[in-house]
Amino acid sequence: MSPTTITLLLLAFAIVSFIWERIPLALTAMIVCVALAITGVLSPAEAFEGFVNSNVILFVAMFIIGGALFQTGMASEIGGLVTRFARTERQLVVAIMLITGLMSGLLSNTGTAAVLIPVVIGIAARSGFARSKLLLPIVFAAAMGGNLSLIGAPGNLIAQAALEPQGLRFGFFEYGYVGLPMLLAGILFMATIGIKLLPDHRVEGEATVVLNQSSTPAAPQWKKNVALGVLIVTVIGMVFESQIGIRLHVTGAIGAIALILLGVITEKQAYQSIDARTIFLFGGILSLATAMETTGAGTTVANAVLGLLGPDRRCCRTRG
Repeated sequence: MSPTTITLLLLAFAIVSFIWERIPLALTAMIVCVALAITGVLSPAEAFEGFVNSNVILFVAMFIIGGALFQTGMASEIGGLVTRFARTERQLVVAIMLITGLMSGLLSNTGTAAVLIPVVIGIAARSGFARSKLLLPIVFAAAMGGNLSLIGAPGNLIAQAALEPQGLRFGFFEYGYVGLPMLLAGILFMATIGIKLLPDHRVEGEATVVLNQSSTPAAPQWKKNVALGVLIVTVIGMVFESQIGIRLHVTGAIGAIALILLGVITEKQAYQSIDARTIFLFGGILSLATAMETTGAGTTVANAVLGLLGPDRRCCRTRG
């Protein structure tokens, strides 16, 4: 069996597995990675090269920086701002989605949702609004907010990793040109039509219990301020990457190291902040991208897709 055929079969397996989700996504990526090495499509060094990719370092660094905001409670304080500006149910939905979207653009989508859910449950308990109408918008906003920046979602950096060998790369907020209008359109839809479609399930006596279970010990205010300050400085450094001459992953690593050295979080907390599933998913799936390129399977797929669009659309065809 040719390397191209093996690569295409593994691609089909990955697609089906990602849709089916009976096998964890990270495990699927690792199966593909190991299979490419065993079958000789890639050498072991090539297959596992994704785990030492600069974007993986960036992921790890931002997990730690985001984890500092979660560990110190600063993320909860940011989420609690919704109570100051929103009084009606519609205003709460808009404020919740806006804050969730902006936070998930710079931090972990899952972490942002996990931190804000107890906050919103507490708001629902105090205000009397149905929490079912306030929680669903968090999920939508977290997903859309991931498209605001380069570090907002794993897929963004996977695309970046595929472009870098060709000398191409996205700017830090370049995704936001499309992502921000999508987020604003989603908020507008939810505030007008979507709010009427949200489920209205009222369960008495559960809100306070969940809120208490999700609360975290209060950290000194200086730790919260430093965690927020490091995030802001790190993002500024990433935005002006070309001007200061420091790569994104190096800037992120400096911020993560500073948080540990300053005592904002412990080394153990830093390790706990890293989402290993994302790292294995990212590192493993990059091996498939490498195989698609080196075996020519990518060109085969592209030609097959373009062939469905009509004649004279081959990707390798030279246009006059």
